[in-house]
Amino acid sequence: MSNTGKIDVTFDGGESYRIGVRGHELLVDQPTETGGDDRGPTPVELFVASLASCIAYYAGRYLERHDLPRDGLQVTAEFAMADDRPARVSRVRIRVVAPGSLTDTRREALRAVVHHCTVHNSLSRPPEVSIDVIPA
Repeated sequence: MSNTGKIDVTFDGGESYRIGVRGHELLVDQPTETGGDDRGPTPVELFVASLASCIAYYAGRYLERHDLPRDGLQVTAEFAMADDRPARVSRVRIRVVAPGSLTDTRREALRAVVHHCTVHNSLSRPPEVSIDVIPA
C-alpha cells in the first residue's frame, strides 16, 4: 500500500479519546446529554468536518490557481443521522460560499472541483475496511 498513514487513538477517561496524527493531537468526546464531558467534537462530527474541510481545501486551491481571493471562503456542513439501523450518517448537505463574484462558468468549475476532494471520493468509492481485535 503506497501513501499510507497511521492514526493512534487512546482512551482518555469518561467518553473521551485522544487521537494522534503525525505529531498532532485531537480529542473526541460525547455531549453531556449522552454521558460525555463535551471536551471535543464527537467522532461523527469529526467525520463530517473532515469532508467539509477537504472541500474547503479543494475550493481554496481552485481559487488560488485562478487568482481569485480566498479570504471569506466558507464551507458549512449540516448532517442528519439515520433513524434506522445500522447507526450512520444518512445525509450531509454542504454549502460553499466563495468570496467575490464568480462567473457562472467559474462557479460550475468550482462545483466540479469540490466534488472530487479526497474525502468525497472516499465516500463515493468506499475503502476496504478491516477491523481486527487483538490482545494487549
